[in-house]
Amino acid sequence: MNDDKTQPHGDPAVEEELKGVPKEMLEDHDAETAASGDALGGELVRLRDDLEAAKQEVLYAKAEAQNVRRRLEKDIADAHAYAATGFARDILSVSDNLARALDAIPADLREDEKMKGLVAGIEATSREIEKVFNAHGIKRVAAMGLPLDPNHHQAMIEIPSQEAEPGTIVQELQAGYTIKDRLLRPAMVAVAKKPD
Repeated sequence: MNDDKTQPHGDPAVEEELKGVPKEMLEDHDAETAASGDALGGELVRLRDDLEAAKQEVLYAKAEAQNVRRRLEKDIADAHAYAATGFARDILSVSDNLARALDAIPADLREDEKMKGLVAGIEATSREIEKVFNAHGIKRVAAMGLPLDPNHHQAMIEIPSQEAEPGTIVQELQAGYTIKDRLLRPAMVAVAKKPD
């Protein structure tokens, strides 16, 4: 066993070589080794912390990428579902004009043999537009007799009424439509109010 106060190194060949080395040098060497061991331990802790932080950043980046992918998938689905919105909005005026044309024909002229073909043609065109609207998820907004819903109706005028509750729709001035679950055009309506 070594009679100096330094730690044995375990290897007999190393122990033999260290017998002639002064005790102070061995103590300095052991102190440096301990200090470098502490430094390595501190470096190891720092590296572990850096690794943990990098793992968290990777998890956040994966979550963000997944959110972006979902958002893009939703945008693509919406683009497919609502691609015809602008066109549908424009065609609504054609449908309105056909309805006005039918309403403008007096009942006695509807029975006239010369007008029957015209009336039948306008009615068939109107039915065809309704069929196309239904095929593309365009539906008329219910209005008459319902309470005013600012999400689907636009109040244009108030009409004094004894029969209807205030805020109830008593007249539809222009039909409203939705496409799928979105409002395409609000129904323009007249709403009941208490008589003066």
